[in-house]
Amino acid sequence: MQRSPRLALIAAVARNGVIGIDNRLPWRLPDDLKRFRGLTIGHSVIMGRRTFESIGAPLPGRENIVVTRRHDYHPVGCKIAADLTDALALATLPEPVFVIGGEALYRAAIPLADTLFLTEIDRDFAGDARFPDFARELWRETARELRRQDEPGGFGYAFTEYERIGAHG
Repeated sequence: MQRSPRLALIAAVARNGVIGIDNRLPWRLPDDLKRFRGLTIGHSVIMGRRTFESIGAPLPGRENIVVTRRHDYHPVGCKIAADLTDALALATLPEPVFVIGGEALYRAAIPLADTLFLTEIDRDFAGDARFPDFARELWRETARELRRQDEPGGFGYAFTEYERIGAHG
């Protein structure tokens, strides 16, 4: 049996768990986008079809894998997978493989994940997509960098990293 690659989830999450509204981010955080790029460049990224469509094009410098049940869906510059297991099997770039959204894919991936890179936003936002609740007692926070968005209506946020406690397979 082939070993699954190390899996990381990366997301920006509001205090109330919101990660999106109408297939877009409900906030503007340029530093979070820079962090996302810096962490994922040179790696495989797995995303759902709607997440891919919200981005609009393959992310440069990464192997883009889109999970969809639509058999007729073939965006240029992407590999297509029917589910998370198939997507992980398609990943060829150095570990970890990153799951970058959306909600259903995060829910499927969190039991398999080794690392969570979360931007924890200290504010509630309205939204229709949420990051799944997870058993925090199974995770150890290994990094936290406090930040502040200083635009009008700004808010605090933290770049965090969590590692799963104990061996994972």
